[in-house]
Amino acid sequence: MATQSENVLQALPPVNELAQHSGVTPLIAEHGREVVLAWVRDELDAARTSILSADNGQPPPDRESVTNLVIDGIASRADAANRSQIGRVINATGVILHTGLGRAPLSKAAQSSLSSLAGAGNVEIDLQTTERRYRGHQLQPAWKTLTGAEDSLVVNNNAAATLLTLQTLCAGKEVVISRGQLIEIGGSFRLPEIFELSGAVLREVGTTNRTKLSDYKQAIGPETAAIMHVHPSNYRVIGFASTPDIDELVPLAREHNVVSIDDIGSGSLVDVTKYGLPREPTFAESLAHDADVVLGSGDKLLGGPQCGIILGKSEVVSRIRQHPLARAVRVGKLTLAALSATLDSYLRDSAEEEIPTIAMLAASQDDLWERANAIRNEIGDIASLSIEVEKDMVPVGGGSLPGAELPTAVLSLNHKSLSADELSKRLRLGSIRVFGRIQQDRMLIDLRSIDPDDDSRIALAVRVVAGPNA
Repeated sequence: MATQSENVLQALPPVNELAQHSGVTPLIAEHGREVVLAWVRDELDAARTSILSADNGQPPPDRESVTNLVIDGIASRADAANRSQIGRVINATGVILHTGLGRAPLSKAAQSSLSSLAGAGNVEIDLQTTERRYRGHQLQPAWKTLTGAEDSLVVNNNAAATLLTLQTLCAGKEVVISRGQLIEIGGSFRLPEIFELSGAVLREVGTTNRTKLSDYKQAIGPETAAIMHVHPSNYRVIGFASTPDIDELVPLAREHNVVSIDDIGSGSLVDVTKYGLPREPTFAESLAHDADVVLGSGDKLLGGPQCGIILGKSEVVSRIRQHPLARAVRVGKLTLAALSATLDSYLRDSAEEEIPTIAMLAASQDDLWERANAIRNEIGDIASLSIEVEKDMVPVGGGSLPGAELPTAVLSLNHKSLSADELSKRLRLGSIRVFGRIQQDRMLIDLRSIDPDDDSRIALAVRVVAGPNA
């Protein structure tokens, strides 16, 4: 004879029945059978616990109500899984190079290039001779035209470029560098630790705020392999501060027959001062000063995919390319495809029109103001929501241009029943994921970092999460 508990638990549907339910079969197609069956079992366990702990005075649940409860739980798990998956987000923070959101957005040409190289491509093959070549050899003419570089190598990020360069050229030898340039960047990347990992010996000179050319000269000895200059991309020392630039260090390196290494950080190919921003070093400037090797990032001010770029003298870059570590940090074909398309925009002198990072830097506040008002009109009147278009200032971000801000225009949202935090969360987790910022208890959508093609999607997202049916 069945016990009371067993009778109550008869309301639980079996796993195979739930797997064939109309609310579950689409989830199996989307997430995979094993994943969804694990959710089914977890929700059944939760329902079983709930039934057994219920007040005995209450009538036992029926099969239909328990099934609906379990199906709702499975749907919630699927929704949570979708939200946690990597995917497209509209960057409405105003911070153009937002590290958490992937830094530089790729151009349409770069996105198209990714698709075209999804299959086979001439990644390491010379199509004329059928001989095998190094990855990125197709980009060398572009680097030569844009920067004057004799040779080039692309690796997976600038930290890897630094490690590979130091290990190839300086392992077991000293590298002279200013104390004021021993940087730390996001993710606890510390330059002294990279030195230690590479086997190069760090020889600090000068002080945190002042280093003289004579400090470098006095430190050079028989164990010196290189002089290294590092641009502080994510901080700035102001006041009583000075240090020799690469144009002073290269002649000193030549005089003592050591290598000159210049890490310019953000990898810029353009003069950003024309956008009202502080000067940033460029690859072309450093190579024009005859530096042996110049390092920089591809996904910051250059506006391309994440990668580390090594440009310089043929003899030096060739040695770096042949080091065994180079294979461990090499890039894949998709990075090369996106980078190639990005460089093509610079070659056509179309960076401001085609590369989102450069276009966002160049956009005027008046243009952003007009776009913000157009979005406001497209959203329309929502009784529970007030929207103001305001002017503001926002940092460039992404470890570039420390302290530099650009004028911008924002949509300031205030909801009658939702806090700024709740409204922000709804926008982040909506079907159109919009990541804004909160400032003084207001939810802000900043136009500085939004692609104009997404303006209507912003309007739709706001209507969906804040409208009368929200």
